Amino acid sequence: MKESVINAVERILDAYLEKNNRRKTPERYAILRAVYSMNSHFTLEELGDRLTEQENFPVSRATLYNTLNLFMELRLVIRHRFQGSTKYEACYDNTSHCHQICTVCGNVTEVKMGRLNEAIDRLNLKRFRKDGFTLYIYGVCSNCQKSMRRQRRIIEKKKTL
Repeated sequence: MKESVINAVERILDAYLEKNNRRKTPERYAILRAVYSMNSHFTLEELGDRLTEQENFPVSRATLYNTLNLFMELRLVIRHRFQGSTKYEACYDNTSHCHQICTVCGNVTEVKMGRLNEAIDRLNLKRFRKDGFTLYIYGVCSNCQKSMRRQRRIIEKKKTL
């Protein structure tokens, strides 16, 4: 976890809480640090487990949910709805990216997209300021393709017997 990023997102949270006369609770800061120490997409349950097991700072599901909603409002966290599950990720220092999602197993990976990034940056949108984007590419991962080929071979062998 980069301390400079953590410091920056804590400053954003501080400013918001002070401006809106809201409490600076230890839970909010523990959750923020945990979010920014996660190296990939995470579920609400995974975040709760991390806080309980690794940080020794258990928080209720309601607190996690409400705090993540606050972080989304502040654009510190983004929510994704992948194949029947909701996942979150820190987005302060990485707003534009692409996900490839397996429609069989639900595995999600991020993809580098150099030229696509450049093309979107050059887009001239009328009366709209781009902040970032997320692209979802749906398909079947190599592991599921192998499994499907294996299953087809088994079925074909049974037919020839």
